Amino acid sequence: MIPPETQRVLTFLAARTSYPHRPEAVRMVQTHASWVFIAPPFVYKIKKPVDFGFLDFTSLEKRHADCQRELLLNRRLAADVYLDVQPVAETAAGLQLGGEGRTLEWTVKMRELDAFGFLHERLRRGEVSPEMMDRVVQLLGGFYLEQGPLHAAELAAAAREMEASLRGNFEAMRGPAGCGVSAPALAAIERYTQVFEQQHRELLDSRGAQGWIRDCHGDLHTEHVYISADTVQIYDCIEFNDAFRHIDVACDIAFLTMDLDFHGRHDLARHVAARFAALLEDEKLPRLLDFYQCYRACVRGKVECLHSAGETVGTEERAASLELARRYFRLALRYAIAGSMPCVFVVMGRVASGKSALAEALGHETGWRVISSDRVRKTLAGVALHQRGTAAERAVLYSAEMTQRVYESLLAGAAEAAAEGGIILDATFSSRAHREALRVHLARQGLPCVWVVAEADETTTLHRLHERDGSHVVSDAREEDHAQINDHFEPPEELPDSCCLRITTHDSVSATLSRLLVFLAERNARIG
Repeated sequence: MIPPETQRVLTFLAARTSYPHRPEAVRMVQTHASWVFIAPPFVYKIKKPVDFGFLDFTSLEKRHADCQRELLLNRRLAADVYLDVQPVAETAAGLQLGGEGRTLEWTVKMRELDAFGFLHERLRRGEVSPEMMDRVVQLLGGFYLEQGPLHAAELAAAAREMEASLRGNFEAMRGPAGCGVSAPALAAIERYTQVFEQQHRELLDSRGAQGWIRDCHGDLHTEHVYISADTVQIYDCIEFNDAFRHIDVACDIAFLTMDLDFHGRHDLARHVAARFAALLEDEKLPRLLDFYQCYRACVRGKVECLHSAGETVGTEERAASLELARRYFRLALRYAIAGSMPCVFVVMGRVASGKSALAEALGHETGWRVISSDRVRKTLAGVALHQRGTAAERAVLYSAEMTQRVYESLLAGAAEAAAEGGIILDATFSSRAHREALRVHLARQGLPCVWVVAEADETTTLHRLHERDGSHVVSDAREEDHAQINDHFEPPEELPDSCCLRITTHDSVSATLSRLLVFLAERNARIG
C-alpha cells in the first residue's frame, strides 16, 4: 500500500495549483521505481518508496541522495534538461513545492522536452535516418572516450555485478506468472549465455584490462534519446546503482542497438554498431554485441514485469507492460538462437515428419513469419486450406508446374528476411535442385540459412498420416500417398553440418522445440 504521506504528495503534485508557474494541466506517468509529473514546461520526478534489491528507496534520506545523484550524473549528457532538486515541504499554509518546512518528499526538476523529438516516437513515425543516428553516435562516442577506465577494485565489482545481473534476469524470468517467457525459450536463452561465457571467457576478461569497462549511461534505450534540429540529449541514466553503469562500453551500446531491433529497424541497429566500432576503434565490439543485446532484451523484459506488478498500476497499463515483456523476451530468444543478422530457417523433411508443427512452434516463440508450402500451394490454386482437394484438384496442386511456382514463392518470401529479421520456410524441400536454388538465391543476398531436418520413423509417420483423416490439416498427403512421396524424396546429404541439423520429432512438439532451441543456442554461442 502507498504510505499516507506519500499519497498526500501524489495528490498535491497532481494538482496544477501546486506549481508556481500554474500549468494548464498536469499528467502523471509512472515507472517501476518513480512517479513522474509532467507540468509543462517542467517535469517533476519523485522516487517510489520501494526496495527491489538492486535499488533501495525505502527512506526519505535515500531518496534525497538518489535525487542529488541523478542530477549530477545526468548533466553529463543532458545538461540543459536537469535543473534542480526541490523538496515538497509541509508549511503552515499546507504542502509547498520548494518551500521551507518539514520535507515530505524530494523531486528532481527537469525541463520538459517535446514528445515528438524522442527517438522511440521518431521511430514510430518513420522519421529516423542513418544521418540522425550518426549524431547520437558522435555524442555518445565522445562521452565514452572522456570516461577514464575503472580502477582495479571497481573492475572487480563490475564483473561481480554483471554476473549477478545475468543470473538475476533468469530468476526474474522464472518468477512472476504471466511474464510471457516459455520454458523452452528460457532454457535456450540461459544456455546461450552459459556457452558464450565459456567459449569467449578470454575475450570477456580482456575488456577490463584494455580499458573498455567504464562509467557509462547504463539505460541507453530509445525512450531516453532526444533529437531535435540543433541538439541531442540523452537523459535518465542509471544513478541508483553505480555497478549498473560500470559496464563494458559494448554493453551500453547494445542497449541502443537492441531497442532499434525491437522497433523493427534492423538496418539502423547494424549501422549504429558499425559506426561505434569505427569511432571507438574497437574491433572486438561486433563480437560482443549479440551477447549483450540478448542480456539487454532480458533486462527490459524484467523491468516491464516489475512494472506490471506495481500496486498502483491499472489493468490496461499492466496488460501493456506484460505484452512488452513478452516482446522483449522474444527478441532475447532471437539473439540467442540466431544472432542479430537476418536469417532464414528452413524446416524441412519427409511427409508427416513433424516439420510443419515444429515450424509453427518455432514461429510462435520467435515471432518470425512462417511461410508454409502447403498454404502457398492451395492459395495459388484457389483451394480451401483446411479441405482436402478432390482428385482433380490434387492433380493440379501437385503438378510439376505448380510445385515450381510454390518454390519460387518460397524463394521470394525468404528474401524478406532482410527486412523482417528472420523468416521460417516450412516445406519438404525433397528436391536437391530446389535446395540448391534457395542456397544460391540467399547467398546472392548475403542471407545466412539454417536447415532443420525433421525426422521420424515410419511407424510414427504412418500414425500421423492416419490421424489426418477427418482432421483439419492443410496438407493433402495421406497414408496411401506415403510410399510414392517418399520415393521422390532426395535426402539432403549435400548440406554441410555447419548449417544443417537433424532432429527427431517422436516427442511432443513442446519437447522437440525445446531440444531444437537449446541446440541452436549452443551452436550460435560457439560461433558468435
